[in-house]
Amino acid sequence: MNFDPFKGQTGQSLQQFWSEQWSRSLQSLQQIGTTGLSAMPGLTGFPGAPAAGVPDPWQAMIAAFVEGAQKTAPAVQFDPEKLQSLQADYLEDVQALGDTDKVQKRLSKDKRFNTPDWSGNPVAAATAATYLVNSRMLMGLADAVQGDEKTRNRVRFAIEQWVAAMAPSNFLALNVDVQKKAIETKGESLAQGIANLLADMRQGHVSMTDESLFTVGKNVATTEGAVVFENELFQLIEYKPLTAKVYEKPFLMVPPCINKFYILDLQPANSLIRYAVEQGNHTFVVSWRNPDESLAHKTWDDYIEEGVITAIRKVQDICDAPQINVLGFCVGGTMLSTALGVLAARQERLQGEAPAPKPGTRGNGRTAVAKAAASAAQPVFPVASLTLLTTFIDFSDTGVLDVFIDESVVRFREMQMGQGGLMKGQDMASTFSFLRPNDLVWNYVVGNYLKGETPPPFDLLYWNSDSTNLPGPYYAWYLRNLYLENKLVQPDALTVCGEKIDMRKVRVPAYLYGSRDDHIVPIGGAYASTQVLGGELRFVMGASGHIAGVINPPVHKKRSHWLREDGQFPAALSDWLAGASEQPGSWWTDWSHWLASHAGKQVAAPKRYGKPGAYEAIEPAPGRYVQVKA
Repeated sequence: MNFDPFKGQTGQSLQQFWSEQWSRSLQSLQQIGTTGLSAMPGLTGFPGAPAAGVPDPWQAMIAAFVEGAQKTAPAVQFDPEKLQSLQADYLEDVQALGDTDKVQKRLSKDKRFNTPDWSGNPVAAATAATYLVNSRMLMGLADAVQGDEKTRNRVRFAIEQWVAAMAPSNFLALNVDVQKKAIETKGESLAQGIANLLADMRQGHVSMTDESLFTVGKNVATTEGAVVFENELFQLIEYKPLTAKVYEKPFLMVPPCINKFYILDLQPANSLIRYAVEQGNHTFVVSWRNPDESLAHKTWDDYIEEGVITAIRKVQDICDAPQINVLGFCVGGTMLSTALGVLAARQERLQGEAPAPKPGTRGNGRTAVAKAAASAAQPVFPVASLTLLTTFIDFSDTGVLDVFIDESVVRFREMQMGQGGLMKGQDMASTFSFLRPNDLVWNYVVGNYLKGETPPPFDLLYWNSDSTNLPGPYYAWYLRNLYLENKLVQPDALTVCGEKIDMRKVRVPAYLYGSRDDHIVPIGGAYASTQVLGGELRFVMGASGHIAGVINPPVHKKRSHWLREDGQFPAALSDWLAGASEQPGSWWTDWSHWLASHAGKQVAAPKRYGKPGAYEAIEPAPGRYVQVKA
C-alpha cells in the first residue's frame, strides 16, 4: 500500500504544511478569553476529513476544547516545555503518515482499526492514521494546559469524549468494516441496526449484552435463600447453609444501593455470596429497594438508620448473636462505615453516662465494683470485623469522577432534588459508561447500530444495565458532605442519625481491598482508609478494575493480588507497595482465612430460615425488591 496524505497541497513541503496546522491550532486555543470562539480560524486541510457535506470532526473537537477551556479559565496557558516536545512529536508523527509500515503499525495497536479492511484500503488507512495522530495531539494539548489539577482534568475529560466520539469508525460513511458487512448482507445488517437502535430507544439505554438471555432468580442471583425481613428500604436475605456447621458469628453483606446486590451473586462459579456460604459463613445480604416516588424524600440518615443499622440489628436478633461480621462494597462500604461510626458514637455516649463515682475513690475515679458494674452493663460492640471492598471513606482522591463535582454542580443538585425527587438510574449509568467511552459506549454503538450485531451474553454487563434510582435528598447530601467537602474523615464534622462521627473510634479489625486499575474508586482512595480507621488492619490490592478485580473467584486462577505482611501502613500507597509482594490468583482465599479468624467457633448450621415466632421466610431469594426496574 502507498498513499500520499498531502495530495492537493501543491507547492507546500510536508514540514511547512503541518507546521502551519500546528500554529493555527495553537493560536486558536490561545485566543480564549480575549476574542472568543467566533474569532477561531477554521482548521481546514486536515487530511482524512469526511466527504463534503459532513462537518470536519477535527474542527468540532478543537471548538469543544476551546469552549470547555473558556468556561474554566479566562485564558489558556501552556507549559512551554511540554508544548515544545508535543510539537516535535506531532511533526514526527505526521511525517510518519507517508511511511506504509509505520501506518500499519499504528493501526494494529488500536482495536477499532486493526482489521485487513482498514489497513488494506489506502483512503481508510489514511483517515484512521490521521485521526490517531490528531487524537494524540489534542490529548497532548490538554495535558499541556497550565492550571489547577481540577481544571486540567476537566479539559482532558472533555477532549477525551470528543476524541472518542469523532473516531472515523463511528461513522457509516467512513467505517470500511461496516460498509463491507452491509454489502455482504445486502443491507440486512443496516436494517437490523436500525431495529436495534429503536429497541434500545424503547428501553432507554444502549444494550451491552443480550438482555433477553438473563432473568434474575433464574440464571443470575440463584444462590438458595429466603427473605426473612423487609421494610420500605430493603429486604434482608438469609442464605441456606451449604455446610453442616457454620461459624457462630453470622456474616452480613451490604452492597451499594446505586446498583443491585446480585453483582455479588452472578453465576454459581463467580458468586462471592455462594463462596462465603461454602466457607461456612451464616450469610445474610441486604437487597435494596429500587426507589420510586414514594421514597423520593429519603435521606442519608434514613439509609443509615433504617437500612444498615437495622440490618445489623436484625441479623443479631435472628441469630441471637452479640456480634456479627460485616462487608460493604463501594457505596455500600461507605454507608456501612458511617453506620459503624454512628454505633461507636452511641456506645461511647452510653459509657459516658455511667453513674458518677463516690467521693474518696482513686485512680480514674471508679471503684473496682463500679468498674465491674459499668463493664457488665455495657454491651459489646455489635460488629466483630469489617470488610470494605473498593470503598471510599476518605474522598481526597476520587479520580476522574472529580471532574463532575464542584460547588455549582452540588448546589444545582441540592436545588433540583435536595428536598425531594429521584436521581434516575439511567442518568447515573450513562455517566459511569462515559468514564470509558470507547469500551462502554462507542464500541456498542458501532456493533449494535452500524453492524446490526447482537452483543454476546455477559452476566456482568447485564447487571451493569440493570440500574437503580436514588432518592434526591440522599444523593444531594452524599455529593455535598462526602464528595465535595470530605467530612467523613474530619472528626465530629458530620452529624448522622443524631451522632457526631469520628471514624478513628471505629476500632474493629478491618480487611480493606482496592483494585489497582479501578476508575471509580482509585486504588489510592481505597488505601486511604488505612489512615482513618482505628482498629487492626489488613490491606490487599487486586489486579484489574472496580468490578472485575472484586469478582475474581479462586477457581479461575486469574489476576494477582498484593499483600504486605509486616503490618505497616505508611501514608503513601507507593510506600506500601514498596514493601508488598505479588501473590498469584484471587484474593478471596486470603480474605476467607482472615474472616474465619474473626468468626468464632463452629456450631450446627440452622435447619430453617429466620427465627421461630419472630422472623419467618417471606419469599424465596432473591426476593421482590431486586426485580423492580428503574
